[in-house]
Amino acid sequence: MMKAKTKLLYASCLALSMLSVSCSDANESDNPDNPEKVTAYITRVLDFRPAPGQYTNTMPAYEDGDTQDTMNQKVLEAIGENRKGLISLGGFGGYVVVGFDHRIENKKGVCDFRVLGNDFYAAANPGGDRPIGGNSEPGIIRVAYDANGNGLPDEGEWYEIAGSAHRNPETESWYSLALEAGNDVHCYPNYEITYFRPDQDAEQNEDEYIRWEDNQGKSGYLSKNAFHKQPYFPQWLQEDRITFKGTCLPQNAVDESGNGTYYVLYKFAYGYADNDTNTADGSAIDIDWAVDGQGNPANLPGVDFIQIYTGVNQENGQLGECSTEIMGVEDLHVLGIAIASEY
Repeated sequence: MMKAKTKLLYASCLALSMLSVSCSDANESDNPDNPEKVTAYITRVLDFRPAPGQYTNTMPAYEDGDTQDTMNQKVLEAIGENRKGLISLGGFGGYVVVGFDHRIENKKGVCDFRVLGNDFYAAANPGGDRPIGGNSEPGIIRVAYDANGNGLPDEGEWYEIAGSAHRNPETESWYSLALEAGNDVHCYPNYEITYFRPDQDAEQNEDEYIRWEDNQGKSGYLSKNAFHKQPYFPQWLQEDRITFKGTCLPQNAVDESGNGTYYVLYKFAYGYADNDTNTADGSAIDIDWAVDGQGNPANLPGVDFIQIYTGVNQENGQLGECSTEIMGVEDLHVLGIAIASEY
């Protein structure tokens, strides 16, 4: 879900966060380590395939006649260069694939890039003796090194950034809270989910709007809320069902109210998009965290393409589905920003 909808719950925290200056405002031309004057930001959008969600078809806006190519272009216009627009990836698995005008270098001992989202902390959960929570909607990051130099991210070139929940969910600070709340706190490395297009002409039960089934023997629905009445299924796609595969992270949202009116989405320790604030060191990513399908280090010299997909399958009461939002990507080296890699 988009954080704009939750500002009534977290207004005081959001107001404070607006006072901070993002590192992405730095001018890469001022960095002496960037003699070629490459841009630190996204210059290409190769694919955009959101899962159903309350902001699908609105971020960016779908119009009759739009195709995959025109939607890709709209995404580029929103989050390309340093525009800091906002796109939503919808529910679990929805993704975007972006590229750059250069290779992001893997430098040892430091983080190499960050994915910008719109996460912020809840005023009632600022940390201290409690886990840090707010609106963390973790997106999993995959990276590709263009080994054959063809300018495309071939399937065999992708590796996943293994964040904290990939390695051991039980070490997350909020794990016991989520367990007590009855959340599914497992990490599923080979998760698969299929969403079914609803019949727009039939009378709809808004609590059972878009049906889904997964490969864990579970099924459920994405609900439609009173704030967003547009179709939630991507309208430029022709299929009546869409399937997404990837790693499904533990459910990090806890109903603090007990009646579905106040959810806190807790922050994972490290390694994900839209998981920490854009100015926090915790939003930075080290390419050395990339692993292959067996969990072995990928040892990449750099990356040419990045994919981000929503990593949690969970409905959060009045807030709707957990959905990763993206504002852009920054090459920290081009910007001259050094953040130590602690993991």
